[in-house]
Amino acid sequence: MPDSADTAALPQFEVFAIRYGTREARRPNHFIGGDPHDVAMPMDYYVWLIRGKGYELVVDTGFDHEVARKRGRTLLRTPAEGLALLDVDVKLVRNVIITHLHYDHVGTFAAFPEAQFHLQDDELAYATGRHMRHRQFNHGYEVDEVVGIVRLVYAKRVVFYSGDAVLVPGISVHRIGGHTHGLQCVRVHTRRGWVVLASDASHYYEHVEKRRVFTTVFNVGEAIEGYETLERLAESPRHIVPGHDPLVMQRYPAAAPTLEGIAARLDVAPST
Repeated sequence: MPDSADTAALPQFEVFAIRYGTREARRPNHFIGGDPHDVAMPMDYYVWLIRGKGYELVVDTGFDHEVARKRGRTLLRTPAEGLALLDVDVKLVRNVIITHLHYDHVGTFAAFPEAQFHLQDDELAYATGRHMRHRQFNHGYEVDEVVGIVRLVYAKRVVFYSGDAVLVPGISVHRIGGHTHGLQCVRVHTRRGWVVLASDASHYYEHVEKRRVFTTVFNVGEAIEGYETLERLAESPRHIVPGHDPLVMQRYPAAAPTLEGIAARLDVAPST
């Protein structure tokens, strides 16, 4: 649990999870070593919104119709359409945190023409380096999207970090690694304390809770050590929000009555 002694003066932000896609899957798909219970375990896809004190930051940009068809995913709404339900115009967003460059986290970056993109050094180096020769590591990336981010680097629209960094008081990024070499999580100060958007540092609650590891992974040791980092950064285990778990929509209240199953408030306490 983080030290709260110096947090009283920090701003408190609203945080939202926006569900934009889904796919059917089974438990053995999600754990190294498989799982003895071969039952359904769907995967949901999210982008996140951090808002307050004059700031509006988007975390990740999802995938589009073309990639959904290519990869057999169900696109429920584009990330831009999901954000619009919370009165966010993606054409005006100034800051986007990219947790990593997999297709389901960076796919619609071009829809944010005014944004600066916040990324770990290690992630771009990994996505353009020697390990991409191997299917085990490259299958989560779309080459055109990675090239697109490289173009943004040349356009001076990517802000790089090497480890932990504070973007604004109350919002910080933290390199985790594991799933990819440069995966980062996002820590946000809210009215209920420090919330950690784990992204793919913990796809499901079960990964961090039971110290199990998702099947797509670059460094198993970093993934497992990353669970301790998530717990250190968060106010409590109930303040860790996994990246793909359908339970997020069940445990947290809807952002509005019309957004049940679409957008959830993460800055309020979850149900038990």
